[in-house]
Amino acid sequence: MNEITAGITGIIQSIEVAPGESITVGQVVINIESMKMIIPVEATDAGTIGEIKVSTGDFVNEGDVLVTLV
Repeated sequence: MNEITAGITGIIQSIEVAPGESITVGQVVINIESMKMIIPVEATDAGTIGEIKVSTGDFVNEGDVLVTLV
């Protein structure tokens, strides 16, 4: 199972996908607010969203799993 992880510490500002949705490489999946900047988290693999592990407003650390792909 593939995972999309946070590349930076911050707060989840928005979630741009839903479970069951097909995604492509480079597609923005989640936006994280860090140091007053919005940092997009992009998919590194194509696939289908299995589970979203975070919610808007959650604090995440670098390396935390945000989304799993099936």
